[in-house]
Amino acid sequence: MLLLLLGIIILHIAALVLLFVSTIVSAWTVGSTSSSDLWSNCSTSNGGYHCDPANSGEWIQAVQALMILSIIFSFLSLFLFFCQLFTLQKGGRFFLTGIFQILASLFVMTGAIIYTVMSPEWVPETESFGFAYILAWVAFPLALISGLIYVILRKRE
Repeated sequence: MLLLLLGIIILHIAALVLLFVSTIVSAWTVGSTSSSDLWSNCSTSNGGYHCDPANSGEWIQAVQALMILSIIFSFLSLFLFFCQLFTLQKGGRFFLTGIFQILASLFVMTGAIIYTVMSPEWVPETESFGFAYILAWVAFPLALISGLIYVILRKRE
């Protein structure tokens, strides 16, 4: 049981780290002379580096909000897990923890889908999706799997 708890904590922390990195790092889309993320659209021209803020549309603000919500819900889920670990009765399930983690996974999935659909309006076609965008997609199944494990998991002595 201890090994299972350790494994799920590691899985949860891995998903949380991926959410942090994908939200903070400016590599959602990358090109030879430019890069874009949730917060800015930067390009190099004539030896200079120029960044425009990402306030060009409601869709990017929705992606920003969803990614931040996914981090908050994942963090709250981890906190709730530790609280329930010490207060839950024997045989009880970690429903609240699982629901929060599943919501975090749905938030990151929704944010990544919106970015996928709407980014051609904001990002030049010569760019490709960067590693932070891929990390967001990797964080989705990790968070979903850990949330489902929390819902199934029962507390034992």
